Amino acid sequence: MTRFLLRRLAWAAFTIWAVVTAAFFVNCVLPSDPARMVAGPQARPADVARIRQQLGLGEPVHVQYAIFMRRLVHAGPSDLAPSDAAHGSCAALGRLHFDLGRSYTMRRPVLTVLGERLPRTLQLAAAALVLQLLFGVGLGVVAAVRRGKLTDHAAVGVSLLGVSAPTFLTGLLLQFVLGHKLRLLPTDGYGKDAAEHALSAILPALTLALFGAASYTRLVRDEMIGLLGQDYVRTARAKGVSGAGVVVRHALRNALVPLVTVLGLDLGTLVGGAVVTETLFRWPGLGAMSVNAMLDRDGPLILGAVIVTSTAVVLSNIVVDVCYFALDPRIRKA
Repeated sequence: MTRFLLRRLAWAAFTIWAVVTAAFFVNCVLPSDPARMVAGPQARPADVARIRQQLGLGEPVHVQYAIFMRRLVHAGPSDLAPSDAAHGSCAALGRLHFDLGRSYTMRRPVLTVLGERLPRTLQLAAAALVLQLLFGVGLGVVAAVRRGKLTDHAAVGVSLLGVSAPTFLTGLLLQFVLGHKLRLLPTDGYGKDAAEHALSAILPALTLALFGAASYTRLVRDEMIGLLGQDYVRTARAKGVSGAGVVVRHALRNALVPLVTVLGLDLGTLVGGAVVTETLFRWPGLGAMSVNAMLDRDGPLILGAVIVTSTAVVLSNIVVDVCYFALDPRIRKA
């Protein structure tokens, strides 16, 4: 297990480096000029050239990349002083410093912006995943147990509708019904205190959960139907195991293996920011930040979002692989 984790962590580090490197060069070759966007459309050419020099955009691309990688992880003083200009945008872990520079548009350290946005996205992702599992797994199990009956047909129809409906359409319907008509929940924004944060998260989390739960329902249903016909399930029933025990202990546990794979991919995507949902509900997370950063050609913010997203995806895949060992004894023996 230790060797396996070390190999996966090494591969994860290489994957993150490759993704960030590709994003860096793609951002550099795009035709728009970040210095012009920072200076404004009415700025004089001399002012644009000065800003370009201040941002380090006048250097060749390979020099900019070397500077970025050297600043990304470097050694520095253990105590960061607010007046230290050389390390003003750093985050320190002892003498190990991490630096993504300053946002062009916000004029703040990128790590500070990410530190504010990431908890909000994690809050939304956690709520959406919990709702997806509750709705998707529950409905999938019921549909498999009641195969061929009205409950099964209704579950399949609802899941097909949930997968087919675009996320923005689901979100707009929830805003109109629950927010505008019934006045039960805020339609957008983040709120000012913990209670308002929780209320504001319900609609975007439900929007994400309905789409994910629909795919989970179909996956769990198909897996459960196949597993309920296996010999070991019939043997458990012949030994007198209750119907609920057969479904939960013998069938559902094995059905969770493919579900965990999909769940890991969804987790990485949600942590990276649900772009459409966060933008629709004006949720101040990584997704909405990434959209604004791309529109403003804010290179440091774009790279920060790429690092967070790629790290979330590779780490969630490592967690999925570890979960395989706990769920399937055959994988442990292999």
